[in-house]
Amino acid sequence: MSIVRYSPNEFVPASFSSIVDRFFNDSIARSGGSTFIPKVDVIESADSFEIHFAAPGLSKEDFKIELNDNVLKVSGERKFSNEKKEKNYHSIETQYGSFSRSFNLPDNVDGAKINARYTNGILELTIPKDEKKVLKQTIKVD
Repeated sequence: MSIVRYSPNEFVPASFSSIVDRFFNDSIARSGGSTFIPKVDVIESADSFEIHFAAPGLSKEDFKIELNDNVLKVSGERKFSNEKKEKNYHSIETQYGSFSRSFNLPDNVDGAKINARYTNGILELTIPKDEKKVLKQTIKVD
């Protein structure tokens, strides 16, 4: 018999969304597996968009970046390599596995000039805006 600590907030989700989040995030980790979904920041400036992936432990060769019909797809895999064995259990605290994230880019970007760099565990994509393709226009009423 094992003893499990009771936490009232753990068993009563606040919303349906949190039920779904717990299903996809917690159930895999509790069953002994793991998923790796890098956290993403999307930043817009006057002349570009930036997408930052928090993906420590990968090399730049582990990423695959594709642009197809203004859909930017970033995928990769963090392979499981560190395993600590003591007696009859495993200690695995990091997440691993393959991932894929897609972003619909607006029409005013220049896909030919997208730049990617990987530094200190952060993949930074810079997507410049095309000055000739302005999406917002002011229409004068006559």
